[in-house]
Amino acid sequence: MNKVALITGGARRIGAETANYLHSKGINIVITYSKSSVAANALKKELNLKRKGSCHIYKAKFNSNINYKKITTDIIRLFGRLDYLINNASKFYPTKINEVTDKAWSDTIDTNIRTPLFLSKYFYNELKKRRGVIINIIDIHVEPPLKDHIIYNVSKAGLLALTRTLAKDLAPQIRVNGVSPGAIMWPENESSNKKKLDILSKIPMKSVGEPADIAKTIYFLLEQSPYITGQNINVDGGRRLNM
Repeated sequence: MNKVALITGGARRIGAETANYLHSKGINIVITYSKSSVAANALKKELNLKRKGSCHIYKAKFNSNINYKKITTDIIRLFGRLDYLINNASKFYPTKINEVTDKAWSDTIDTNIRTPLFLSKYFYNELKKRRGVIINIIDIHVEPPLKDHIIYNVSKAGLLALTRTLAKDLAPQIRVNGVSPGAIMWPENESSNKKKLDILSKIPMKSVGEPADIAKTIYFLLEQSPYITGQNINVDGGRRLNM
């Protein structure tokens, strides 16, 4: 029977690339989406044309009102199992100190750290039974932090701590690792060529990475590294060397 991976926020960008790549390796896919229904349905259609009944999509908005127990029960029912949890969904936008509000805090924290924690909690028994793997998508800006992104930085630093804590607490049945992208895809609201050139000048590989670089790293951690847990792999072309 095919293994099953859940990818939160998997309809677009890195999530969609990961879904495609894992699917090509024979893994069945469940992706969650919030607003990207067109992209989610298109991806589902594409993957199911390649292998019938191999992809499901599930609408979920990760806010403070979400029912994690219902979501996890619903998702396990789709294929009757879950082997891999990939916490990819993320909120990313700047907040300067005078822009910090309870709303901005809840919006970012609920998606970036509360959801990975509670999905891990409610999928725990299923993942333990399957000797599964949890992958959290973090960020190279955990250290040093990204200027004027106070809440985002806190959320991703917390996600790194959560990754290491879960790796210790859930071993040996479940492995937990992080993947931290560098300049893989420009943020959709980033239009400054000067800023892009400045970032490229600090990357030893002198290029922006591809979403496939993240997908391949995730696959390595899922299926090719049974003795790796509690680690965070920076996929950044060496950028952290110049941060």
